[in-house]
Amino acid sequence: MEIILRKNFKKEYEKLRPEIKEKFKERRNLYVQDRFNTTLNNHSVDSAYPGCRSINITGDYRAIFKEENDIITFLYIGTHSQLYG
Repeated sequence: MEIILRKNFKKEYEKLRPEIKEKFKERRNLYVQDRFNTTLNNHSVDSAYPGCRSINITGDYRAIFKEENDIITFLYIGTHSQLYG
């Protein structure tokens, strides 16, 4: 499985507090091991981001991604209100 971080994702990631960055890494690794682990709340966000899915990073932070042919591309990271507001 290959993981790609898009430019916009990297830009927003760099602004995050260290504990949120660490939590993202934990959740990314969990996703690689078990993409439908209930902790992730992996679900479609097709209405807001066509063809994309979301996983929970913390209670408020989410990561939006696409998965195609064993390639995971993380597109956006932010709070629920930043991503959907």
